[in-house]
Amino acid sequence: MDTLRMTNYIIAVVFFVCYAYQFLYIPVPWLLAKRKAAKAAALEATPHNYAVLICARNESAVIADLIGSLRSQTYDQSLLHIFVLADNCTDDTSVIARSAGATVYERFNNVQVGKGYALQTLLGHLEQDYPAGFDGYIVFDADNILDPGYIAAMNRTFSQGYDIVTSYRNSKNYGDNWISAGYALWFLRESRYLNGARCRLGSSCAVSGTGFLFSRRILEKCGGWNFFLLTEDIQFTIANVIRGEKVGYCPTAVLYDEQPTTFRQSFRQRLRWSRGYLQVFGKYGTSLFRGIFRGSFSCFDMTMNIMPAAVLSGASIAVNLGAAVYNCVNGGDWTVLAACLLQSFLSLYLTVFILGVITTVTEWDNIYCSATKKVWYAITFPVFMFTYIPIVIVSLFHNPAWQPIHHSRSVDLHQICAGK
Repeated sequence: MDTLRMTNYIIAVVFFVCYAYQFLYIPVPWLLAKRKAAKAAALEATPHNYAVLICARNESAVIADLIGSLRSQTYDQSLLHIFVLADNCTDDTSVIARSAGATVYERFNNVQVGKGYALQTLLGHLEQDYPAGFDGYIVFDADNILDPGYIAAMNRTFSQGYDIVTSYRNSKNYGDNWISAGYALWFLRESRYLNGARCRLGSSCAVSGTGFLFSRRILEKCGGWNFFLLTEDIQFTIANVIRGEKVGYCPTAVLYDEQPTTFRQSFRQRLRWSRGYLQVFGKYGTSLFRGIFRGSFSCFDMTMNIMPAAVLSGASIAVNLGAAVYNCVNGGDWTVLAACLLQSFLSLYLTVFILGVITTVTEWDNIYCSATKKVWYAITFPVFMFTYIPIVIVSLFHNPAWQPIHHSRSVDLHQICAGK
């Protein structure tokens, strides 16, 4: 049992060394907020010509809501061009998108499947049809809804000199159940306490699937869109961080997206993410470590971003379960073993619970559901995060195919804020 205690202690030390800095991130958005806000407000935003990129797979239920929220932006509409790629659609996504005012292209390819290939196709069409290009490209998922000032806010950050900008990610359906709330709380924490802190400390942020902007210079430097791994957003981030680019963050550009509500759908999506992290690490791990040894904190931070804490948590539980089996075979003392297992579980639960509570309290006004649900879902947040452990284990042995996530929540901004 002494060996077991020592093993758990070593895992805890490794966990602390790898992730303690993220706890130091927590006060940063608040300590430096006024200084950064005043500096940003003093800068005059330059108008830019943007192409909005939306890749949609059977999104007829929600695509018109996104286009409508784009048409309701306070930003100059003459500088905002909406493009939709209907990707292997079998419904009327393309018809609805055209009726809503978007320029629509269609793609049918069952071999090269995934958002990365869809973005490459869409950008290829724009290169051919709009040879003058655009100043920037803004990527959204079809289920998104935007605050009216979203594009104007992103433009202000873009005008500060960032060639890649990500935004504040909120959710349409926080209050549906513990699964949707688990996703939503994680994205709120990522926005406020990871990207918010990174930006204010001068480090690079991370793009998160949707709601990000990149410049024409970045597109040209990357040789077009060539990011096709299962997590193309993380691949795009890592590739640019390694090249020395810095991803900015705009906390006042708020989008809302729909989160899965069934465990089956959630498992499938997060399995793809977990496998995608492994793919990205396999492709860029050596370059990231070189960056770390050159003194790049952003490379270290991104390495921790793609090596989920669930790996260490899973290792801790595997060690304790292994000890349980050994103990059962050899007739050892169950009380000591149970105490070690319980201690390991409680320490992990309390760590994640504290992060969830801090995020819930500070983002309280941005969470649109009842107070009872806010409290309850802070309690269940660690359970949601613990379900990552078997997902990470499965991802080590299974390479899932890209599959679309079904979206059906058709709401406007008023309904979201009313918690409907």
